[in-house]
Amino acid sequence: MAIDTSGKTPVNIAYINGNVLTSSSGPPSQAILIHDGRVAALGSNEEVLTAGGRSVEVQDVGGATISPGLIDTHPHLLHYAITMAPLVNILDAKSHDDIVKAINENASSVPKGEWIATTPIGDAQYFAQRSYRDLEGGMPDRYVLDRASINHPIIIQAWPPTCPNITAFNSLALQVLGIDSSTANRVNDVWIEKDSQGEPTGILKGSVNTYYNEDPFFAKLRDTKIAPYMVPDLIPQAVLSSLSDYHKRGITSIFEAHAMESSHIEVYKRLHDEGKLNTRVLVSTELESNALPGSRLKSMSEIVSTLEQTLSTRQSDDDWLRVDGITTCVWGIPTHDGLCWKEGYQATFGGLTTGKRNITKEKLEATFEFCAKTGLRLNLLSTSPDELDEYIETAEAVMKKYNIKKSDWLIEHAMIIREGQAKKLKELGFSVTINIGHTYGLGDVLDERVGQKSLEGLNAIRDLLDAGLIVGACLDWGPMDPWECMRLSVTHQMFPSGRFNDGPRQVISRAEAFELFTANGAAVMQWEGIGTLMPGSHADLIIIDRNPLTCDLDSLSDTKVLRTTVGGRIVYDNGEVGAKA
Repeated sequence: MAIDTSGKTPVNIAYINGNVLTSSSGPPSQAILIHDGRVAALGSNEEVLTAGGRSVEVQDVGGATISPGLIDTHPHLLHYAITMAPLVNILDAKSHDDIVKAINENASSVPKGEWIATTPIGDAQYFAQRSYRDLEGGMPDRYVLDRASINHPIIIQAWPPTCPNITAFNSLALQVLGIDSSTANRVNDVWIEKDSQGEPTGILKGSVNTYYNEDPFFAKLRDTKIAPYMVPDLIPQAVLSSLSDYHKRGITSIFEAHAMESSHIEVYKRLHDEGKLNTRVLVSTELESNALPGSRLKSMSEIVSTLEQTLSTRQSDDDWLRVDGITTCVWGIPTHDGLCWKEGYQATFGGLTTGKRNITKEKLEATFEFCAKTGLRLNLLSTSPDELDEYIETAEAVMKKYNIKKSDWLIEHAMIIREGQAKKLKELGFSVTINIGHTYGLGDVLDERVGQKSLEGLNAIRDLLDAGLIVGACLDWGPMDPWECMRLSVTHQMFPSGRFNDGPRQVISRAEAFELFTANGAAVMQWEGIGTLMPGSHADLIIIDRNPLTCDLDSLSDTKVLRTTVGGRIVYDNGEVGAKA
């Protein structure tokens, strides 16, 4: 009988001759039985076949490893899908000719005069190991892009968190933007490159990112003259495609925990209502957005309304989509001068800064009060020890006021912490999600702009685990491979320098790194039945070509996913499971 790999219906099946990782610490099993979307039995081949009965479908996985599906607790999946949907993808371009060809092929289906926007070049989103710098001739200028089309304005986008950054336009785009030889060489924090004759080359540098950008000059161009950041009609299919990409990476559950506005949440609700959602999704509402184009400050009455609306629409028992919690992003990262650092650090465009605050103290304290009174879960992005001090002090005050013993709240990122803060978070009942990409892509920047002291507490995962905290992990800005992120959680390597920040407060074991993306991720999401493979748990599992707990560490990032199953539904299959040699 053919096995249903459509992803539409649960498959009842016994996998035998495997290496079944029920968790990172328990002994592996030889076989596993899936029935009605749940794990029905584990054990030896004989035990599982007996439990399944004569009619059960059997598949020999030939020694492959079967693992719990992976969990990403801060993916921005929807936001990246929105960003990518209307773009020509040149991330993997190796030459100017590659770029011209990709844009030219797209131009034939775009009406004359309409914008063509592309991705940047390289390994998104830090572009730490590969970027436009690796192209012969460097960043394409107006003349290269004119080869792709003279009938469409063209932009090669710049993406955060890199700043200063670089973007490029063709000649028609410069005309549309009103940039010519008379335009100043620098406008605000945007530098307009010009040739020896004083003509713009089409390359702009500085504060030119598509989002996380409030530069008055570039933001006005972006919001009034450049192609819209999102195309609404493309969003649902773009999200489905991104979910499928996640299945190929072995990810079966996600926590959309940042910058999620009501319209974004509605996309997931629509997919769920249409029966198309085949990944488990938890969503938290943003208190006051400050990342995406169109973000604006809210009045205090609007803040209260957002909190009340979020509380009234909580949904925490569905098997596929849950909506719960309120998220704040009060500060930020150093590349946008958002890091809260009282001693001061080198600002992006010169001078010193102690950081730029996004959400007022009054709004933050009102949010703490509301969550303490109502039980709404509070998720706080935190990137510095000074920022975390404020959250700890405020939490202590409201918890004492309302006689709360454990907050059950969440710190997202905990990018830099000082010694002792992890223990305090544990006492207050917080959980944590970390992003090893901050070491990978921002470690060198932190060392340069903030100093060595910032590296001492950067991604101090060892501190967090030793304090007894529940710690999940994510892809966020990248690397966009969970297996590479596991490896980096062990090595703490920084790029582009290649140095290691593998101090005693950072380094964790391979098994612990695996737990960040499995059992711990489930605990952060407060979603029972995922993250492990035990009788009765959801049949969210992946079949992979190696054991991530024992394979050579350097080869961990080469792990290949052969099949992904969510709730017993096979949502991805590469054709190798059970294939004859």
